[in-house]
Amino acid sequence: VQLQASGGGLVQSGGSLRLSCATSERTISRYYMGWFRQAPGKEREFVAAISWGGGSTNYADSAKGRFTITRDNAKNTLYLQMNSLKPEDTAVYYCARKKYGSNYDVQASYDAWGQGTLVTVSS
Repeated sequence: VQLQASGGGLVQSGGSLRLSCATSERTISRYYMGWFRQAPGKEREFVAAISWGGGSTNYADSAKGRFTITRDNAKNTLYLQMNSLKPEDTAVYYCARKKYGSNYDVQASYDAWGQGTLVTVSS
């Protein structure tokens, strides 16, 4: 499956961005989906995950209250609305399809990854 992430860019601290992750794979609606990010010089980390129907969401502590993950299964698209952005949110953001296990915050649970979209937050 191919995932195409988009929507990154340069934004000032306190600003907002909405990331999108599109796929032509219709069966994507059967899977949990997630967002991860990797800041320069750091390990890739979990940001948020959403159940196949969108009824269950999970967030990293750093994202709670500021980021919202949603999905539109009719459009085969995943979103990440990011508000109140901070310079420490600067990273490449990746969308991914979860296929294995029960841990939504572990990279090994995901089998397909988008190419990443760069978010830069200036102070």
